This record gives sequence, structure tokens and C-alpha cells, in this order.
Amino acid sequence: MTPPSTLQDPLPSEPIDRLVAPLDRFLHVEATGGIVLLACTVIALAIANSPLSEIYSRFWHTEVALEVGTWHLRFSLEHWINDGLMVLFFFVIGLEVKRELVRGELRDLRSAALPLAGALGGMVVPAAMYLMLIGPGPAVRGWGVPMATDIAFVVASMAMLGTRVPSRLRVMLLSLAIADDIGAILVIALGYSAGIAVVPLLLGLLGIGVVWVCERLGVRSFGVYTLLGVAIWVAFVKSGVHATIAGVLLGLLTPAMPYISEGTFAQFVDRLRAVWRGGGTTNVAGTSAANVRTLQRVARETVSPLDYLESVLHPWVSFAIMPVFALANAGVRVHMAAVGNRVAVAVAVSLLLGKPLGITLVSWLAVHLGLARQPAGVSWLQLTGGAALCGIGFTMAMFIASLALDSEALPAAKVGILAASALASVLGLGILSAAARRSS
Repeated sequence: MTPPSTLQDPLPSEPIDRLVAPLDRFLHVEATGGIVLLACTVIALAIANSPLSEIYSRFWHTEVALEVGTWHLRFSLEHWINDGLMVLFFFVIGLEVKRELVRGELRDLRSAALPLAGALGGMVVPAAMYLMLIGPGPAVRGWGVPMATDIAFVVASMAMLGTRVPSRLRVMLLSLAIADDIGAILVIALGYSAGIAVVPLLLGLLGIGVVWVCERLGVRSFGVYTLLGVAIWVAFVKSGVHATIAGVLLGLLTPAMPYISEGTFAQFVDRLRAVWRGGGTTNVAGTSAANVRTLQRVARETVSPLDYLESVLHPWVSFAIMPVFALANAGVRVHMAAVGNRVAVAVAVSLLLGKPLGITLVSWLAVHLGLARQPAGVSWLQLTGGAALCGIGFTMAMFIASLALDSEALPAAKVGILAASALASVLGLGILSAAARRSS
């Protein structure tokens, strides 16, 4: 039997698809997103340390207001990015967590034990190391900064080594990063939400409840959920609980299973074909528009809302939102006072040394205590190299630093994050390269 040919989409590509498709054919979205993120980081650093630095800083601190009658939201452009656009970043994280819990490595406790253990060690040890190095003072609030891992940079780094990185190690690190994201979300929710306003928070939670009820009632309109999501975001902004938590909660609520099975869809197509063939030309001309609309709606329901939204939003997050975040947040002036600052040193050491130490040590203990299994074909040297790459904490570390530290400590923390991320990449790639030579 001759296999069916691939159906070519006759419609023009979406703008983002036209930009992403050439890159996505060679590398995974996360890997290429990491490269774009790195380029934007370099651009931000170059401008911030040039004569244009003052203009650059003023631009990101430009106030932008949203007003409806007497009601208004007025924030700086940087704040809109961190509290607005980044909600979509956290929404995608919520989708990824939901997928892993339902269909991925985290669905089975035995399979999830090693990445969960590694993630726990990779959060607790760096936080403890930071607290020991920083000493008393307001900068102690930065304990959550070195707990985060930037999976986009980690995947981009592993892509440089190609097949020399075992596939099972990639899967473990991706699962570890998802568990790490869960921890970071809890840190933001519990450690960096202050001055809670009860009424807006209750309204936000009520909105979450309405979303849940709509799903149970079978509401399928993305427009309805978008309006509810915006209302929930506004409520969380007013409540004092960081608005990104709303994005995570909505991601976790997104259904992970399709509403219509492939078999049911095939039966529907067969019936529709029979209608078209039996109705003659006049009937087809009279009913094709309605039938096509029905076919489009039914076809979309064969893909779960989680998969559909992730496929649509992930490129935008990787190639637009995260680079804009880098441009707004990575532009820090690097000078000797910042390099020697105790906040910069504490952040850098905790990420560069505490992260791999915590991941490797707790993973080793979990395996030797019989609580987890070492991935087949992955040596401890390779796992250590992967753990070293997890010291790249760029996006989430920068985000937590902006919540935790004041304007005096924040530039130094950013210098520490950037230095540790660069060194962690070199260290991790060096260890993985050595492990590949040893196994060959």
C-alpha cells in the first residue's frame, strides 16, 4: 500500500512561524531560544556599559498607564514586562508542569524520584550556601536567587555537544528543571508576596474557580478563557500576590486530554465525505462553508488544549517574551565595586558551586539509599556535568532577584548571576566533553 503523502498547508504562515521555522528545523525551540536569549543578553550588557546607558535605563523606566475611567494601572515599562508579559512565560511553565505530571517523567513516583531529589538538592544547598556567605542584612532576602535553573540556556548548551550528551541525561535534566520550576514558583508565592489585599485575592481565586467550572461545563471558547485570565491577572496584581502565580495556576488548570478522540474524528470525516459525495454539486456548494467550519472546530478538539496552547505560545515565549525580558533586565553596568560586592560573590558561588554540589550529592544519596534509579547509560561524571550546567540560572534568577533585592543590591546580584551562568556553562560543557571522551 502506498503511504499517504503529507498534506501541505495552503494558507500563508503566521509571522512568528516564518521567523521560527528555519531555525526550528535544525534545533529544538528551547535550544534556539537560548541562543536568542544569549544574544539579547550580550546586547543589553553592551548598551548598559556604553555612553547610551542613561538613555537605555530611562527607556525601560518609562511609565505606561492603562486607564478606564477612574480605574488605572500605572507601571514602568520594565514592570509591565516583569509582571505582565512574564505571566505568559509562567503560564507555559504551568502547561509544562501539567504535561509532566500527566504524561511525562513526573507522573510515576519511581521515575520521578531522581529528578525530584536532584531538584531538591539543587534548591536547598545553594540557598543555604547563599545565607552562609551573605550574613545579616537586607540582602538576606536574596536566598531564593541561586535556587533557579534556566532550562533554555541548559538545552542550548547541551545542543552544542550533540549526540555526546546521552538522551536519558537530557530527559532527566528537563524533568529536573520542571521540578525546579515548581520550587521556584513556591518560592515566589511564599517568599516574595507581601502586603496581601484580601478582597482582590478572593476575587482572583473566584476567577480561578469560574475557569474550573467553565471547563467542567464544556466551555471551549479560548476568547472566554482569555477574558477570564486577564481579569484574574488584574485581581492578582491588586492583591499583592505576584501576578505570575495566576499564570501558573491557569496553566495547571488547562486540560491535558483532547475532547475528541482520533477514532471519533475519523468517523466524523467519513460521514462528512459521504454527505458531500451523496449531495451532488448543488448541495456541496450550499453547505460547504458550514461543513468546513464544523470540520475546523472538530479537528481542533482532537488536540488537547494543553498541547495546542503550548505549540502556539512556546515560540512566542522563547523568541519574543524572554528576549525582551533579557533586554529589560540584563542591562547592568559592570564595574569593580559590583564584581567585589558580597551579594555578587554570594550569588555567583551559590549558583556555580552550590547548584551542582546539591544536585549531585542528593541524587547520589537517593540512588544509594534505593529511593531512585540511576538512568541507564548515564555515568556519574555525566550527571555531574549536567548538574554543573544547572548553575545557569539566568531568567528565573534575574526574575527572583528583581522581587527580592533593593535597587542597591540588585545590580550586584545581576553581575553575580551573569558571571556564574557563563562559568557554569563552560564548566558543565567541559565535564560533559571529558565524560564523552572517557566513554568513547
